[in-house]
Order: sequence, then structure tokens, then C-alpha cells
Amino acid sequence: MLDASLKAQLKAYLENLRQPIELVASLDGTPKSAELMQLLEDIAAQSDKVSVSRDGDDARKPSFAIVRKTDPAVSVRFAGLPLGHEFTSLVLALLHVGGHPPKVDAEVVEQVKALDGDFLFETYFSLSCQNCPDVVQALNTMSVLNPRIRHVAIDGALFQQEVEDRKVMAVPTVLLNGEPFAQGRMELEQILAKIDTGAQARAAEKIKGKDAFDVLVVGGGPAGAAAAIYAARKGIRTGLAAERFGGQVLDTMAIENFISVPHTEGPKLASGLEQHVKDYDVDVMNLQRAAKLIPAKTPGGLIEVELENGATLRSRTVILATGARWRQMNVPGEDAYRNKGVAYCPHCDGPLFKGKRVAVIGGGNSGVEAAIDLAGIVAHVTLIEFDAQLRADAVLQRKLASLPNVRIVTSALTTEVHGDGEKVTGLTYKDRNTDQTHRVELEGVFVQIGLVPNTEWLKGAVALSPRGEIETDYRGATDVPGVFAAGDATTTPYKQIVIAMGEGSKAALSAFDYLIRLPNPAEGAEPADIGAQAAA
Repeated sequence: MLDASLKAQLKAYLENLRQPIELVASLDGTPKSAELMQLLEDIAAQSDKVSVSRDGDDARKPSFAIVRKTDPAVSVRFAGLPLGHEFTSLVLALLHVGGHPPKVDAEVVEQVKALDGDFLFETYFSLSCQNCPDVVQALNTMSVLNPRIRHVAIDGALFQQEVEDRKVMAVPTVLLNGEPFAQGRMELEQILAKIDTGAQARAAEKIKGKDAFDVLVVGGGPAGAAAAIYAARKGIRTGLAAERFGGQVLDTMAIENFISVPHTEGPKLASGLEQHVKDYDVDVMNLQRAAKLIPAKTPGGLIEVELENGATLRSRTVILATGARWRQMNVPGEDAYRNKGVAYCPHCDGPLFKGKRVAVIGGGNSGVEAAIDLAGIVAHVTLIEFDAQLRADAVLQRKLASLPNVRIVTSALTTEVHGDGEKVTGLTYKDRNTDQTHRVELEGVFVQIGLVPNTEWLKGAVALSPRGEIETDYRGATDVPGVFAAGDATTTPYKQIVIAMGEGSKAALSAFDYLIRLPNPAEGAEPADIGAQAAA
């Protein structure tokens, strides 16, 4: 089941086991059960602390539990074969159930242990989903730290009838005690915030006590991470507040144009960004959404950023790097059927539409790539493009045209998504040449029409373009003294990771240059150690 290279890596990891574990399999006579048993035997062969049992009686077959033999209350369960993106989740589960401590802040560990109540989490994932492992790993970690928390990770493609019955149409989907809990990528701290009702208030109180920063970065994507690193390297007090560290990179599957790195994936790059930022003295405040920007009252005074939790951060300079999100069609039915057939990530949700009919909205590179990927899974793809021709690269268009189960519709405007109250049943588009409307019967709609900047909270505070982008000059400065911006939220053309990193670095250097040219801090401003750095 596992090749020699994976076995060697697994053997090295399993040397970290501190306590014996047992892999308890629940099997039937299907080929997938045979594959699972082979996988478990391959794992057990790599360590004398791992044993395998066929005595499982779980209703989901094939499935298996990883159980700590000295304390059976400590366990996690997988329904299906956790390979692909979930193989790392499997390895971490083996280690953590086996006593190897998870890499979680001590404060978070205590918060998980202190949760009062019985929690049964069920997570539906797909093996091609790059967002699912974070959720699976977070809930597995929580179940190891607190025996009153149980978790089972379920391969939706393998248990399709269950997916149909529970109306799961997007991954990751999490149920808590049988009821819908969350959809989409979540980190451990985000899950905690949803079930620990006092967490947000505690976080706000902690933030309120922070001293003023020299540079405050708002946003944790490539631009924000680069800005924080460049600012911290100047030896000045640097903070970073982000709604989710990594930003939209977390939702990106393959990255093949990051110079000097031929291929990587978004979550891996985001993890590297976070680790690089943490290597410096940066005060990272994750899971914090900005709500308002208040310019300084006097030149060189403190700028304020109000957060949605009620806390306020203060800084002598601010770098806005809030990024962008998927653009919506804004047609009737889109909101009503989001995650009920309307999706934005073909890699994540595509396997849930195996054998079904879907549409892809958008004929740029993202849309055509999505259609190509989905054509290998679904029964039929209808690609709908507003323009008179596709805008994707020629090589992608040739590949798309070669696929027998793809129909391309150009000069078309999607006008409505239809459903039966529970799921998508079709869509209507208008032929822009004839004004005739056409209805397409299908089960899924994948929207791939570009990005919209996350700048609504900045209206009236800084100058925005008609598209809502932050207007910046060649130095990354906005029209507000001391406020800079970088990345996909700005008017800088070409929304690319490598460009965002460069713009973030430039904004940080510009902020530092702004600081060293200021007169003495305005009366009432917090002292900062900028002088020593400037003289160095």
C-alpha cells in the first residue's frame, strides 16, 4: 500500500511514539476494506509500538480507530483511507495518540482541556481538498487533549449515501453532536472560539492592554507576512493582526510560478510564511477582524485600528494588507444555495459531485482549470463565459476543447441559480447576442470570476478606487499620513503572490523611512525605540 520511501519516512516518525497504540479496524468484504487493512498492516510494520486489530464494530466500514492502549479514552477515528492530503493528518494522529505532544501553545492546550461538555465532531473531507487537513488535524488534536471530545473524519467520496442523506455539498463540513457546526477551513483557535463563548471577550481584554506599535500590519497573507518580516528586521515594535493567517493562499491548490520554487501548494506556503514571521519579534494576533481605521489626530500621532471584538490597536504607522476574496455573481439563488451546490473551490468540493452535472462560471485561467479538473470527476461540465471568447491561456483552452464531456458557452450572463430548497437543481443564463434565456439542469455551480478586495471597512478612511481597491503611490503610501498598503487589496496591477510579497516588503521599508523622518513623537503618543534604531 505504501511505497518504500513513505515507509521509511513513517518509520522515522513513529520512533517518536511514547506509548503503544492499537489500530482497530471495522471492515466489510469490499476492496476498500482490503486496501485499508493493507495500509494498517504497513503502518504497524514500522514500529513495535503499533498493533492492528480487526475487532472494530463501527457502523461505517471501512473505518478504523487509533487507540492509546494504556488509556482507551484517548482515540481518533477515520472513516475511509486517509491518503492524499490527509496522510499528514493520519501521521499526526498516530503520533499524538501515541503520546507525542502536539505543537499547540500551552494557553490553547489548557483552554481545550478546560472545555466542559461532551462533544462528538464529524468532519466530511475529500482527499483532494487542501483545506480539509487543517480542520481534521485541529479536531483530532482536541480529541487527544480532552477525552470528552470525540472526532471522526469521514471521506465523503467513499460514503456518498451518507453525504446525500446529510445534505453535505461542500468540504470540509463539520457536524457537532449531529447538528451542522461549520463549513470551510478552520484552525484550532477558530473552533475553540465557536464553542468557548468567553474566548472572544478574553482575547479582546488581552489586546486592549497592548502598548502602541511602531508598525501595525493588518492582514496575514503574503503581503502582510513580508511587511511584518521587513519591519521586524529593522528592530522596531511590530504587530500583525489577521482574520486568518495565510489569507487566500490557504485556498490555492497548486503554485507553479513562485520564482525558484517549481511547485508548492498554498497551505504549505502559508505555513512557511507563518513560521518565518514567528522567527522574528512580531506580535501576531490571529483571528482578529478589523472594523475601523482612525487616522492620527496630529502629524506623527497614533493611528487606531478598531477590531470587531471591541478592542483597539494603536500604532505610529499602519500597513493595510487585507487581500481579496472570491467574487460572487450576485444573482438570485447564489446566497441561498452556497455550500448547497454553489461552490468556489473545485479542488475541495469537486469529489462530492462525482457523476453529476455542474457548471463553471468564468472563462479565465481559474475557470478553465476548474472545468478541466472537474471533467475528470463529474458527468458533464458546462462552462459559461460572459465575454465573446475564453480568456484563459491557449494551452488550457486546447486541453478544455479536447474533453468530450465539456460544453463551452460564451457571450452568456448567468441570471439565476435554481434549487428545490435544499440543493441546486439548475441555472439560467441569457445569451447576450440574442437576449434569449436558457435553463441548464445541473447539481453544482462553481464560481470562478475573479476577486474583490477586502476593503469595505476602509470606506471613508482612505481613498479607494471605483473597484474598492486601496489607492497607493509608488512607495505604497495611501492618502493618509502614516498609512501604507500592499497586495491584492490595492490598485497595484497583477494580483500575484510574488508581487504581493514585494509590495509588502516595499510598504514596510516605506513605513520605516516615514518613521525615521518624523519629528519627536507628538504629545500624548506612546514612546517607541525608533531613535536608537535610526541612529544605528
